[in-house]
Amino acid sequence: MGYKLKFENFDKILKELSKENKIYAPKRFPKQGRYSDTDVIRYDKIKELKEIVFDEKSTYAAKEVYQPITETILYFTDGDYKEKKVVDDRPIIIFARACDIHAIQRFDDIYLKNGFEDFYYKRLRDKVKFVLIECPKDGWDTCFCASMGTNKTDDYIFGVKVAGEDVCIELKDEQFAKYFEGEEKIDFNVTFVEQNPRKVRIPDIQSTEIKNKIKTLDMWKEYDKRCLMCGSCTVACSTCTCFTTYDVNYTSDTDAGERRRIAASCHVDGYSDMAGGHSFRKTAGERMRFKVMHKIHDHKSRFKNHNMCVGCGRCDDRCPVFISFSTTVNRLADEVEKLKGEEE
Repeated sequence: MGYKLKFENFDKILKELSKENKIYAPKRFPKQGRYSDTDVIRYDKIKELKEIVFDEKSTYAAKEVYQPITETILYFTDGDYKEKKVVDDRPIIIFARACDIHAIQRFDDIYLKNGFEDFYYKRLRDKVKFVLIECPKDGWDTCFCASMGTNKTDDYIFGVKVAGEDVCIELKDEQFAKYFEGEEKIDFNVTFVEQNPRKVRIPDIQSTEIKNKIKTLDMWKEYDKRCLMCGSCTVACSTCTCFTTYDVNYTSDTDAGERRRIAASCHVDGYSDMAGGHSFRKTAGERMRFKVMHKIHDHKSRFKNHNMCVGCGRCDDRCPVFISFSTTVNRLADEVEKLKGEEE
């Protein structure tokens, strides 16, 4: 079932939804971009339709709603501790595109299906529902969601498309039908991206021998000269889940404070360091290899479901030295074919 609404009518619906839900969407923050006089688009609470950016891909992913960049998880004092309570316990509605909706499934793998359930993630995850934002016909120039199979989804309560001065709605969850009572009914379904100009070939890595040879490929050495190991790609990535923890003492002479966890990156110095100063991956090339393999092979091999990468292309958008993840994957696919040929 579909509906067509004027902007002011949709704002009334948002107002009603806000009484029982927290609503997040991609929102523009003027003059806060990477360069002078540029904007950044990131997820934040919204109240009106005009706050939502529909015609541009967000700079950062929807993950910062359900996995905050910095989060206090407990408070401690004099040898005792208590978990942080959730102040606003309302359900969460996120306006997101198909790739970002797929991305939360990768978080579920890591935090809920990985031998334990992460309490802090789960208490937010259980409250999350999505509103699907229709993408442009072919996505954006750095998108490759069709190659990753994340261009379509059924996990949304309703889909939305802005057409001129109207808002078109595809209702999927009937429990939200009450909000659209009295609105004009139309035949509308969200149109999904069918193909992107950018196509990515995922290498088929079947043997341990091939995987070991991948570690020694010369292509990784190129990134020793190019990659800055700044972590911009992993911060913007829809599916990077890593974090570290640290304690903050309120004063220097008391044992009272809070423990926080903060997003971490396999590209940044210190992430893989161990006691004694040993580091598993010291060079930029080694870290690039680890990230690429994790995104297009290791995750799927471990969880037997889908690749970790969802093809949003934000890593390409954010890299200050213009390293292309999708190009790297295609290069790796070529190298894997060569290695297979050598085995025959």
